[in-house]
Amino acid sequence: MARQHTISPVDGGVYVERELAEKAQIEACVADAVAAQRAWRETPLAERARLCTAMVDAFVARRDKLAEELTWQMGRPIAAAGGEIGGFEERARGMIALAESALAPIRLADKPGFTRYITREPLGVSLIVAPWNFPFMTAVNAVVPAIMAGNTVILKHSAQTPLCAERIHEAFQAAGLPEGVFQFLHLAHADTEALIRDSRIAHVSFTGSVAGGEMVERNAAGRFIATGLELGGKDPAYIRADVDLDAAVPAVMDGAFFNSGQSCCGIERIYVHRDIAEAFVERAVAWVRELRLGNPTDPQTTLGPLVRPAAADFVRGQIEAAVAAGAKAWIDPADYPLSVPGSAYLAPQVLTQVTHDMAVMREESFGPVVGIMTVADDDEAVALMNDSAFGLTAAVFTRDLAVGEALAKRLDAGTVFTNRCDYLDPELAWTGIKQSGRGCSLSQVGYETLTRPKSFHLKHA
Repeated sequence: MARQHTISPVDGGVYVERELAEKAQIEACVADAVAAQRAWRETPLAERARLCTAMVDAFVARRDKLAEELTWQMGRPIAAAGGEIGGFEERARGMIALAESALAPIRLADKPGFTRYITREPLGVSLIVAPWNFPFMTAVNAVVPAIMAGNTVILKHSAQTPLCAERIHEAFQAAGLPEGVFQFLHLAHADTEALIRDSRIAHVSFTGSVAGGEMVERNAAGRFIATGLELGGKDPAYIRADVDLDAAVPAVMDGAFFNSGQSCCGIERIYVHRDIAEAFVERAVAWVRELRLGNPTDPQTTLGPLVRPAAADFVRGQIEAAVAAGAKAWIDPADYPLSVPGSAYLAPQVLTQVTHDMAVMREESFGPVVGIMTVADDDEAVALMNDSAFGLTAAVFTRDLAVGEALAKRLDAGTVFTNRCDYLDPELAWTGIKQSGRGCSLSQVGYETLTRPKSFHLKHA
């Protein structure tokens, strides 16, 4: 029987080992999901909400244990790991609260002799493929609303964070969710692709790389099922000349370096008005130099390792190529003894004198590096921000909220911010454009992707 091994970025050792599901187990899982969905779709919404709420209660009660496991699986500093449990709770409770209005029938104006309305019908079995970087929060984006909408769910989690699927399942079991409504499978890539092709799967939610999204599209092609693809970004921020630097610098730099830069909506490009560029860079570099790179199980660590050595070496390569092409690196890696080639530990870096000819300003880095460019005005900033193959989020920092909102309307992104970044509000639609994917999760709109409309046109006898 094939097995998967989770190599912890903390120490390079095997942290979790699991058997991969075999064909018979996969078949039984899908059959159980199909059978359970027949009864689950008829379960009153209030009962679904009660069970999902009980799941959240059981889940957050284990906060400390979940945070510790998260740190060992993917390397987030323990001081920040517990925040993901809070994010899971916020998103889950938010989507439970929105379900009644989002799933309510649409009643039409009276028409003599007719009764007319539209209902939101569940799709069936939802396959959710979740990533390692925010393993609980990305999963819950789809899991809870899918179940609230009357679907059953099969969760395939990243091989880097297999315990996350198991812990969510345990919380649902503690809540008393009926068997088959939520299941998980540890799968090989080929079996994941085969499951997407299975005619009994009615919806696929995938969060991950562009290549992974292409895989989903290839395997779902011709089946005409709903797919939600959240594929990352190269998200920009613009710092206007009128900004409050004391507030903007920590906000945007935390957006760039939190989770060691391994956030799909993290800031990877910064554009600063030339009038304040020198002051901004000085403060930004000082902020980064306060980061403490170290073992993430140490509560004093503020910058942990990347998920694996290959990821760190990829970012090292981007930085080296940019410097060779004329960029200026402000941080000396020698100040970070753990940061050596072939290690998952990587010194943070701030680059100036960068251009869009450099990969570090075009390709997703997913690491603790950010490039800063100087711009002459708002128009140049908007043009550069939109000059990207991605479009997940974008942020404008300014004291003039009217101007900030006007600029935000011009930006090619699924979510636009003023004076904050790298945040997901569960009452807002989470969506991207271009290579950041398609579809929508969270908010009332997110329920539309997990259901289909059914029209009732009833003529009175």
